[in-house]
Amino acid sequence: MASDAEKPIPRATYRVQLRAEFGFDRTAEIADYMARLGVSHLYASPYMKARPGSTHGYDIVDHNALNPELGDEAAFHNMVAALKRNGLGQVLDFVPNHMGVGGSDNGWWLDVLEWGPDSRFAGYFDIEWEPDRRYLQGKVLVPLLGDQFGAVLESGALELKFDKDAGSFAVWAYGTHKLPVRPIDYGSVLGADHPELERIGDAFAHLGYVHPHQIRRAEALKAELAALVAERPDVAEAVERRLNRYRGEEGEPESWNRLTDLIARQNWRAAYFKVAADDINYRRFFNINELAGLRMEEPELFDVAHRFVLGLVDDGTLDGLRIDHIDGLYDPKGYCRRLVGAASRPFYLVVEKILARHERLREDWPIDGTTGYEFANLLGGLFVNPDGEESFTRLYRDFTGRRESFEEVVRTSKIRIMESEMASELHVLAREASRIARTNPRTADFTANILHQALKEIIARFPVYRTYVDGNHVDGSAPSDLDRRDIDWAISQARRVEQGPDQSVYDFLHRLLTTDLVAEPRSGYSRQQVTRFAMKLQQYSGPVMAKGLEDTAFYRYNRLVALNEVGGHPEHFGVGPTAFHRANQERATRWPGAMLGTTTHDTKRGEDTRARLYALSEMPEEWERQIQTWSRLLRARRGDVEGTAPPDRNDEYLFYQLLLGAWPAELTGADPASLDPQAMGEFAERITGAMTKSMREAKVHSTWAAPNEAYESAMIGFVHDALDVTRSNAFFDAFLPFQATVARIGMLNGLSQALLKLTSPGVPDIYQGCELWNFSLVDPDNRRPVDYTARRRLLEEVEGADIASLLDRWQDGAVKLALTHRTLRLRADKRDLFASGDYAPLEATGGRSEHVVAFARTLGDDAVVVATPRLIGRLGDNPDWGDTSVPLPRGQRWRDILTGKTVEASGAITAATLFRDFPAALLVREG
Repeated sequence: MASDAEKPIPRATYRVQLRAEFGFDRTAEIADYMARLGVSHLYASPYMKARPGSTHGYDIVDHNALNPELGDEAAFHNMVAALKRNGLGQVLDFVPNHMGVGGSDNGWWLDVLEWGPDSRFAGYFDIEWEPDRRYLQGKVLVPLLGDQFGAVLESGALELKFDKDAGSFAVWAYGTHKLPVRPIDYGSVLGADHPELERIGDAFAHLGYVHPHQIRRAEALKAELAALVAERPDVAEAVERRLNRYRGEEGEPESWNRLTDLIARQNWRAAYFKVAADDINYRRFFNINELAGLRMEEPELFDVAHRFVLGLVDDGTLDGLRIDHIDGLYDPKGYCRRLVGAASRPFYLVVEKILARHERLREDWPIDGTTGYEFANLLGGLFVNPDGEESFTRLYRDFTGRRESFEEVVRTSKIRIMESEMASELHVLAREASRIARTNPRTADFTANILHQALKEIIARFPVYRTYVDGNHVDGSAPSDLDRRDIDWAISQARRVEQGPDQSVYDFLHRLLTTDLVAEPRSGYSRQQVTRFAMKLQQYSGPVMAKGLEDTAFYRYNRLVALNEVGGHPEHFGVGPTAFHRANQERATRWPGAMLGTTTHDTKRGEDTRARLYALSEMPEEWERQIQTWSRLLRARRGDVEGTAPPDRNDEYLFYQLLLGAWPAELTGADPASLDPQAMGEFAERITGAMTKSMREAKVHSTWAAPNEAYESAMIGFVHDALDVTRSNAFFDAFLPFQATVARIGMLNGLSQALLKLTSPGVPDIYQGCELWNFSLVDPDNRRPVDYTARRRLLEEVEGADIASLLDRWQDGAVKLALTHRTLRLRADKRDLFASGDYAPLEATGGRSEHVVAFARTLGDDAVVVATPRLIGRLGDNPDWGDTSVPLPRGQRWRDILTGKTVEASGAITAATLFRDFPAALLVREG
């Protein structure tokens, strides 16, 4: 979307993960620091009311209230005032796709459980009220039990309780999860032992007499019951006696029958969490039972859920929104249009959208761009040596024994997800497809089973997360050519499956997914049914891709895990300067407000962890020698001379990469004898946490649902053996020198990466703390507390420092902070140039030209030149740049913003001059 002149496009953002320990007050305290660093906007994680104890804020239970764990309303307004005093705006991460359920905090969800399809909020959630599972007809599956229903029941973990203040009954699971009892069943609970309870119970039992006003009448009866219990001890005692009748005895199954019968009559069915894979009947965020999908396409729900956030936009508190998981919505384009139209003033709008390599963001969406996953991977690819791919692939196969292509890993991972965690949703789609087929004699013989097989094969081969078919056939314009291309591809690949469904099945599904079935009048099919099916399938294909690709394949295919990043393409080894420039030029033209990220709360490895691992692509032979040596040493120490004991070689290979990438900077170059046991113990816990998550996500030897304790213990033992400093450890003697080499290259990669992000077209985002080195691993490691006291001190120190001198102490991150601060200050000084200036690639020439990436940003007489080295590991510690030079825009005299030095150059400048004092250059024309 072209930038509106009045729209408050950020200059640069700073992402803060709010949590109970770092809420509104703490964020207010760092407002002056963020402003001094040079950003223009706080980019806040969700701060609407979430489930108690939430560590991320994405499990919202009330879109129209602040999260009390972050502070009260006064603290919030104090934060807003602090931001404004320091000249900072605010962008908020907003979650429209789903809500947190379970517990006892989501009023909408509790009302649905209490009243079922009659709830005023039933239409807010994406619930299948008529599933093919007869026992779930008119019910919601609530898969929150940690064991089989009967076992949990007889353990006493399901208990009927009375809320004396509300006058209501609910079954509580584990004392945490509230499951409201239908008011019509209060009569059987209250019984006839006490005349007042008999009277009011009878009124509850006959609520049907006042339909459709039964909900209002029930509330009045609850209030009356609460008053009776509060005023009359005999009534309160009678209620307690009735509750005791629903309490059984351990070892006496029949004693639980009364509670079992009551539960069976409810609008919910409590079940073992593993049942969800087969029987879940509400849309979830991916496969997370505690996050229920919302039908945000419904106008009433949209208005209610956005009342508070749009109020913050309208009053100037918020300058922008980041929309979480846009692909989960039924109609993303329609949502964005409604959102923009509902605000009283222009605002900045970006969406979390993962693009395939061939995919382009839809230009008919009224947004400013994505949150930058594709940029992080584009930028990182510059530092991966494509010439090393063949050797890297060979060494990975030789070390691990794995031969599958990444494409095959993704396909099998997606099928596994559809056959396990997300099987129920596919069954629902297949059943609906068969219903549509049966409405027309030409397709009436396509059964749910055969359609299930074909749908599974098609989705497994989808080349994108989802398409955006909306059934809007006007002059044959739907679906778009982009959607048709991806659907055509998936179906053509699925057709090749040996012993697969008949080709006619694929013909039918092709016309169904494209909505071509109803492109013409009198088609014999329902337009509503066909369109709804196509759009519901799109909501399914995205989560399958996310779980199959990001949360399974990325943990199975470990060739170079720096490439296994959200929005990344591990099969694509490296990006050349030409491709980098082309993408930057396209963004400058089409999406100048797109966000540029290198680390987020979702990244699997921090930006500087990845910067180190990129270096391995430049030294595949040395990398192979090192891992073979480390493996022999560690396995011999464990008595595994043959190398066949767990962990398997793929997990072992991943471990070595994580160790290199996340090794603490302050321990780089350390003598093995000087390694601090406490520091190493803390580091080992971080590594074991990441390895445990990796093993379970890979779903090869262990899973979240069924952890393999023996295998996991072997892996964790392997980690602790490697990092044991309490005794002589030959592994450290072999590891530390190589780690120091990789860390030095990674440091240079990290500086280049930071400078390119901060100067490329778009809005650069700095994830909390990443102005210093970020050697984080997968969450929750990437959400560790940030030391702002140390950052304040360093910022004061580097403001006037010689940046080149900071290279000698690079481990403390001051050099990255200085580069970040000076570049952000330049962005502030030349806001228009960076916001709307031209972008011109500067193609280096000479013998080392492939090792330089450079470009110019120009606007009128203003010009800025950015140049960084790449693939620096192949050049040694003191690169000889020889005749390599970089062309310059018009100008005679240039000042390097990073070093403060002035150079005289016209037409071109040598790389040796550019990088003489510092391994990156940021030149401003002065004459």
